[in-house]
Amino acid sequence: MAGKSRHIVHRGARSPFVLDVSRLGLRPGSMITVAQTVPAPSRIGVELIAIPEGAPVELDLRLESVSEGVLVSGTVSAPTEGECARCLTPVTGDVEIYLTELFAYPDSATEATTDDDEVGRVVDDTVDLEQPIIDAVGMMLPFSPVCREDCPGLCPECGVPLADFEGAAAPHQHDVIDPRWAKLAAMKPAEEQPPDPAAGGRR
Repeated sequence: MAGKSRHIVHRGARSPFVLDVSRLGLRPGSMITVAQTVPAPSRIGVELIAIPEGAPVELDLRLESVSEGVLVSGTVSAPTEGECARCLTPVTGDVEIYLTELFAYPDSATEATTDDDEVGRVVDDTVDLEQPIIDAVGMMLPFSPVCREDCPGLCPECGVPLADFEGAAAPHQHDVIDPRWAKLAAMKPAEEQPPDPAAGGRR
C-alpha cells in the first residue's frame, strides 16, 4: 500500500500554547516539565460561558519523548466568565482540564499512517496545544450555565429576574386576562356600557 504523501508545515504567528520541545531531542524517555501562566489567545469555550481572551491560563504539563513523537500530559486551568442561561446575570468560575496528547515526529510511522486531525505533529521542534485545549474546554464547560441550581429565571411577562423578589411580602405577578375572556368583555351589551356624553347621553 502506498504511503501517505507528506507535506511540510511551518508555524505562523506564535501562540502562547505552542511549546518548544527541542530540548527533548529524539531520545525516547527524555522529559521536560512546563509550569507557566500564559494569556488566552482568544475566547475559549461555548456560547454562554468561556475563558475570556487574555485571561491567565495555567499550564502544568509534562512533555516526554517516546518512540513515535512527543507525549504531552498534565493539567490546564483558567478562570471563566459568562451568563446564567435562566436569568442572564453574570457568572464566573474556573475550569480545569487534563490533557494527554501525542504529537508525531516527522517521518515517523505514526505521521505516515494518521491524519493531522487524528494525531498532532511536531513542527519546527514545537507542539501546538491550542486545538486540544479548545476541544477539551468545550467539552468540560456546561452549555447552559446557571448562577445557582434553583435559579427561578426571568418573569415571562416583564423580563425582570424573579430572584430579586425572593423574600418579598407579595410574590411578583401580573394580572393577565385570558385572551378568550378579553374578547367576551369587549362584547358587553349596550345597556351595560356607560353613556356617551358627546351623544347627548345616548348609549
